[in-house]
Parts: sequence; C-alpha cells; structure tokens
Amino acid sequence: MTHPQIVPAIDWATIDTVLLDMDGTLLDRHFDDYFWEHYVPEQYAALHNLDLAHARVELLAKYKGHEGTLAWTDLDFWSDQLGLDIPVLKLEVDHLIDVHPYVPDFLRFCREIGKKVYLVTNAHGKTLDIKMNKTALAGFFDRIICAEEVGLAKEVPEFWVRLERMLGYRKERTLLGDDTEKVLISAAEYGMGYLIYVARPSSQKPIAYSSRFPSIVYFKELIDLYPVPPRP
Repeated sequence: MTHPQIVPAIDWATIDTVLLDMDGTLLDRHFDDYFWEHYVPEQYAALHNLDLAHARVELLAKYKGHEGTLAWTDLDFWSDQLGLDIPVLKLEVDHLIDVHPYVPDFLRFCREIGKKVYLVTNAHGKTLDIKMNKTALAGFFDRIICAEEVGLAKEVPEFWVRLERMLGYRKERTLLGDDTEKVLISAAEYGMGYLIYVARPSSQKPIAYSSRFPSIVYFKELIDLYPVPPRP
C-alpha cells in the first residue's frame, strides 16, 4: 500500500543537533541489499554445496532471527555463523557503495548554519570503516557513533537515552533522519524533537512514504526549508 507524503515542516532556528543514520539514509542501500540477499547466499551455497535458492531461504531466515539486535549488523558474528569472511566479501563488491544525491550538500549546509552533526548507525565498526573509506564522508561529522558503542540497537528506546548522555544534546532541539520506521518509532517514544523518514533508501526500489512520519526522498527537501533572506 502506498501512502501520500507527509511533508516535513521544520524551523531550522529551533534545531541545534542533527543525527543521521548511514545505510539507506546517507548511502544507497542497494549495496547492502545486494550483498546480503545475493552475494552472500552465492558464497554460502558454494561453500556448503547447496542449491542457491535453498541457501538464500536459509540465510534470510537466519538474518530475520537477529533483526533489531546488535548481532544483526555484527560482521564478526556473521563470519562465525556462516563460515565466511564477511569483511573480505564486502570489499569484493565495494564498487556498489554509493552516496545518495544531495547528501554532501546537506552535510555542508548543516555545518554552515552551525548545527552539530552526528552519524549514528547500527552498522558494525568494520562496515563503517569500509564505507567511510569509500565515500570520504567522515570529515563532515562532529562524531560517529556505532550502536555497539552504546550497547543497544537503535530500535530500543533506551538507546536514545544513552546517546543523549554521551553527546549532551537537547532532544527537543534535535532532528533524526533514518530510513527505518522501527528506529523512528523508538526515537518518538523517547521524545526526539524532529523525525524524518527517508522514503527511497535504495535507488533500485520505488519510493514508499511513511504513513506516520514526515518523509523525504532527497535531503535537498530539508535544505529548501531554510529561510532565504530577502534581496535588498
């Protein structure tokens, strides 16, 4: 079912801090979808002499069992579980890692208007290193926080309480952008001031707006909400 867009309505003067997810939000999730749904099953099937279709069904069930936990994104965990060197496999297809349109523009914009900008991701540290090396985005952030550092996944409301203690932001003056509704729901329960849903996390899939949260396709939509001073 498709939903109409809930258009964001934010006043940048009321925001001090911007929290941004990585995969699907800043980076095209096509890489992750292809890697976990196609490339890993191919390697797993070859290693265990399985039919590819059977391997894919088996792996998707394994993934599902850990969704929303720290294990979900832990490359060492999956290397042990599957008997594959997951970080090495990621490097084999890292040409698919790509930044969404307007992301560098948005990050520069946030810095130019004086906002603190943090990357807050469930991704494992090894994944983060691969993607930051590939995209050169790390320099835009005041700090990068992986969920393993917090000790909980972002889907757990207590995550945000711990993050607030770590970073010292005021939640009512903070904007969070994410492509996962479960994460936004947990942040809403915690009391986050502004929540933005990214409606096209993968360039290979159609736009799907949230029925609950203000949605964007590109971050340019948030830049355009900043008031332009009138010409003299």
